[in-house]
Amino acid sequence: MLVVLAAVGGCGTLPERRDEVTAEVTRFEQAVAAGEHGRLCAALAPATREELEQSAKSRCEQAVGQAIEERELEAAGAVRGVDVYGDQARVVLERDTVFLAHFPAGWKVTAAGCLPRPQRPYACEIKGG
Repeated sequence: MLVVLAAVGGCGTLPERRDEVTAEVTRFEQAVAAGEHGRLCAALAPATREELEQSAKSRCEQAVGQAIEERELEAAGAVRGVDVYGDQARVVLERDTVFLAHFPAGWKVTAAGCLPRPQRPYACEIKGG
């Protein structure tokens, strides 16, 4: 079983990867709470940032600022659960679910402001294409 987890999990043990994901989401949530648009944009996966800029027809910093202002993206509270599957992760918080992917530069947010919908995919305010 350990061999399978190492092969699927890539670098680091599963607990290490969960810790990395949790730390990244915590930094992301702190940036949301502080309104630090540049940090939020830096935390986004490239496709997510591109999709956000295209849909908002503005630069990332302005688009995230608008999402915070309109309360589409707000501080989501404490982490309730972390699932890591290879290079993908899901973090369930008190008032949000955030999805991440692992890139050479580390974990990046692929979707945020996500709410579960029964028998359907999550509805996310910020997501990649």
